[in-house]
Amino acid sequence: MANYIQNEIIDLLIKNNLTISTAESVTAGMISSYLARVPGCSKALKGGFVVYSNYAKMKLCNVKKSTLENFGAISKECVEELALNTNKILDTDISIAISGNAGPVCDENKPVGFAYLCICVIDKLYVYELLSKEKERNDIRIDLAHMAYEELLKLLKEII
Repeated sequence: MANYIQNEIIDLLIKNNLTISTAESVTAGMISSYLARVPGCSKALKGGFVVYSNYAKMKLCNVKKSTLENFGAISKECVEELALNTNKILDTDISIAISGNAGPVCDENKPVGFAYLCICVIDKLYVYELLSKEKERNDIRIDLAHMAYEELLKLLKEII
C-alpha cells in the first residue's frame, strides 16, 4: 500500500492541529498501523481499538448489545456507535470505524468484500458503504483499508 496517502492525511491533521483515533474490525488494526508508519504521526494519532469480536465492540467501544442484536456487527448503526464512542473515549477530533466481511463466505447477509465505514468529526457522522473487488481475504482487508484512507482524505479536504 502506497504511503503517500497516509503521509497526506497525517500532514493535514498536524497542520490543522487535529487528532484521530480508530476502531477497526475487518481491517484489524491496518488503518492505524499504516498511519503509524508516517514519521511524526504521534502528533495526530492518539490510538485505536481492534474490535474484531462483538465482545470487544461492546467492552472497548461501548457498542450496545441491542445494536448488535438488532442490526448486526456489519451495519451502519454499529460503525456509527464505534466511531462516536471511540472519539469520546480517546478524546479525539476525528475517529474512523470500519466493520465488514473479508470472507470467505457471506456473513450477516453481506457479500464478501463489503464493509461499512464511519468517520466521526467531533460529533458529525459520515457513513460509507465500501465493496472490495479483491478475491483473497487479506487482499480484501488491505483494499478496504485503502478505501477508508481515500474517503478520509477526501472528507478532510472538504471540511478543512
